[in-house]
Amino acid sequence: MSSTEQRARAAAATHEHAKRIATTGAAAPRDFAARDPAARGSTATNDIIVQVRCLRHVYPDRTAVDLCGLDFTVCRGQRVVVLGANGSGKTTLIFHLLGLLSPIEGEVTVFGVNPAKQFREVRQRVGVVLQDVDDQIIGPTVWDDVTFTPRALGWPRERVARAGEAILERLGIQHLRHKIPHYLSGGEKRKVALAGALVTEPELLILDEPFTGLDPRSRSELVTLLEAVSSQLRLAYIISTHEIDFVPHIADYVYVLAGPGGIALSGTPEHVFSQGDRLRQLGVDAPSLAELFASMKDRGWDVDIPLTVDQAISELDRVLTSSERKPRR
Repeated sequence: MSSTEQRARAAAATHEHAKRIATTGAAAPRDFAARDPAARGSTATNDIIVQVRCLRHVYPDRTAVDLCGLDFTVCRGQRVVVLGANGSGKTTLIFHLLGLLSPIEGEVTVFGVNPAKQFREVRQRVGVVLQDVDDQIIGPTVWDDVTFTPRALGWPRERVARAGEAILERLGIQHLRHKIPHYLSGGEKRKVALAGALVTEPELLILDEPFTGLDPRSRSELVTLLEAVSSQLRLAYIISTHEIDFVPHIADYVYVLAGPGGIALSGTPEHVFSQGDRLRQLGVDAPSLAELFASMKDRGWDVDIPLTVDQAISELDRVLTSSERKPRR
């Protein structure tokens, strides 16, 4: 079986797992001293909810994926983005976190257990949105799909109704309640899948390439939703993506995978995207604004490197105001 077939098979398996994920108890307080790598390194052990150490997996076609180098760690309430070129191991990492794959070497723990062997113990604390949401949307209507997990868990009808109504309202998709998912747009399907993953308010949300196939407006709407639910529900999330320009808006911490080189780089977005040459070696671009201002800096401009439009405007205001104060020759 090829690695592509293995991925398709794993995605099909996730179809069932993703619909049965729910939470138990209230979400943990949002606590990520981790914007500073040094502070993150000193985080108490009981704040760590995901840990991967030197993972190695071999697919049936003998394709090997090594994720050694740096450890992969996620703390409660932390927003983590995983970057890397195609084939670097992003989806392999996510499938191990979901227990769909098991490493031949290394350690993978989610909420303190091996998800490949003890997924029942963590499934109620993890939500999933797949790259191809058609793999997980199975209800005949949006309402049926979004409320699938709490109904499967045996929640009372009134509780199911409250949870379903609340998440539809939170994501602004009440008007889709009676729609047939098959006929929705890509952006609408992504919101429905997100609603199904969040309906039971999990502690951890995992999203595999959530921006794939979305138009610019839908991508921006999804970023806004992720920012809102992360703050309001106080959940941690892990996102694999190629959409570099969105990373500063959605990440506290970033990991860069390098294929055979494993986990090659990690840190805050500011730290990671300040290393343009290293990123290019790894097949990853810096955000457009970072590249623009880095070029200005190379040409002698006294500028810092912004990652967002607001930061860029502030930096330009500072530079232009400073230039106006200098006497003209």
